[in-house]
Amino acid sequence: MAERVAACTACHGKEGRATADGYYPRIAGKPETYLFNQLQNFRDGRRQYPMMNYLLANLSDDYLHQIAAFFAQEHPPYPPPAPVEASAAVLERGRALVREGVRERRIPACAACHGAALTGVQPAIPGLLGLPRDYINAQLGAWRNGVRKARAPDCMASIAHELTPEDINAASSWLSAQPVPANAAPAAAPQAQLPMHCGSMTQAGAAR
Repeated sequence: MAERVAACTACHGKEGRATADGYYPRIAGKPETYLFNQLQNFRDGRRQYPMMNYLLANLSDDYLHQIAAFFAQEHPPYPPPAPVEASAAVLERGRALVREGVRERRIPACAACHGAALTGVQPAIPGLLGLPRDYINAQLGAWRNGVRKARAPDCMASIAHELTPEDINAASSWLSAQPVPANAAPAAAPQAQLPMHCGSMTQAGAAR
């Protein structure tokens, strides 16, 4: 499998640990079903990035499962967070969005789905720590603008549409400033019922 995924590590870094510039995200240690869902999304056109769309266009679900399983089992160390240029007020706004959400605007806390430790939840919810601010901004912006999609109901698209650009900047600034705990790993299961019904989770449950 190390030879099969050479095309992946050429961009995502050794063991899938991400590149120093932060453009290609970490895929190591993410939940296997989450990785499989994203590979399917690129292959089937729900996510748009020409290189990924091209590389995955003719791969079977079985092959994608093998790739996902390989990277889910990789656990290289995380680097320390890069310095973030944001005011205390912006960081506090980001912390509140991530930890508490905004009830009156129907924005659930990020931690309600991505786990109290923000390291993801099995089988299909990724962690949010260890990601660069620009990458988080790009993904939330892509959902908000309809460029990135997931299976319906697309709960992340619904949430992103409620976020303002200021919200996105605050959340990404706070998240990217947080260190990743030692031995970080996705939680085995959600601590409580998820606040929204998500199509990707429905498929993950069926597959499991």
